[in-house]
Amino acid sequence: MRFEAITIKDIAKALGLSTSTVSRALRDSYEISPETKQKVIAYAKENNYRPNPIALSLKEKRSSSIGVIVSEIANSFFSQAINGIESIANEKGYNVIIAQSKEELEREDSALQYLASRSVDGILLSVSSRTSNFDHIKKLYDRGMPMVSFDCLVDFEGIHKVMVDNIKAAYEGTEHLINKGFKNIACIASSSFLSITTERVKGYTAALHKYNQPIQTNNIEYIPHGGLIQEEIYEAMDRLMNQKEKPDAILACSDRITTNVMRYCQNKKINIPKQLGLIGFSNLDLTDLLTPSLSVVRQPAYEMGRAAADLLIKMLESKRAITEFENVVIPSTLIERDSSMQIKL
Repeated sequence: MRFEAITIKDIAKALGLSTSTVSRALRDSYEISPETKQKVIAYAKENNYRPNPIALSLKEKRSSSIGVIVSEIANSFFSQAINGIESIANEKGYNVIIAQSKEELEREDSALQYLASRSVDGILLSVSSRTSNFDHIKKLYDRGMPMVSFDCLVDFEGIHKVMVDNIKAAYEGTEHLINKGFKNIACIASSSFLSITTERVKGYTAALHKYNQPIQTNNIEYIPHGGLIQEEIYEAMDRLMNQKEKPDAILACSDRITTNVMRYCQNKKINIPKQLGLIGFSNLDLTDLLTPSLSVVRQPAYEMGRAAADLLIKMLESKRAITEFENVVIPSTLIERDSSMQIKL
């Protein structure tokens, strides 16, 4: 049996009133007597009446909903970011519709079109690792869809952006490994054309340069699907570990890359940190309970989600056109644990 939500017509029929009277009563109109209002509201509450959001959006030209596109909800970073987004949205009376790109350009484009067709008021977007061309996003943006880009950013101007200081975060992670005595540090990052990747690799190479360690291109691996496909990580690790001078430590530049590097080492019986030091970008809550406990660069995902949602809703509720756009940079936190413990020199 198909569920049918109660409507204003149903309430009017049940109470022997006109639909216009019920509508005015629900809007607390001065034209309706207190007794009638009380009767209508009580019946609506008892029967779980909710205004039809589609009808409201047609009438008011807004849906009080925002869309969110991320690569994967199961990713700890994005689940925390979504919690931050929803905390602001709920405070401001907005619903949240979430879509996943699964690190694929086609799914990202499809999600954008779907959200636009559902008449969301605005979109929060972290682009997929396969998105090297932003025309599909720019086209929707130029048609007037309010957007905020966060984490993996779009490359055009005139849009709010929320990010961590990726260069500093990767620099500090690499510096930490150097200070622990590691001499041949590799870096595994997402697609090479993403801004988040170029910035993290820049931080990695800057630390090597400062401490007079060689910068070797064969020690930098780029992962097309950002760690979502395990085989891509294993292939990258095989290339690194089969080198004549194999790395003694790795900077892993995303949640999925980090966990799959640990899984590879476990499968190959590579001891962390005795044979290979490791520090990763990760927001998993259990990194301290792993064996060994994992050193991480922890990103402020919840705060990033709140900041992105706050910027978007301010745009939606502004009575003036937005002409100045912010680049919000939130610092990350370096947490030192056993996976990067000092080795004997």
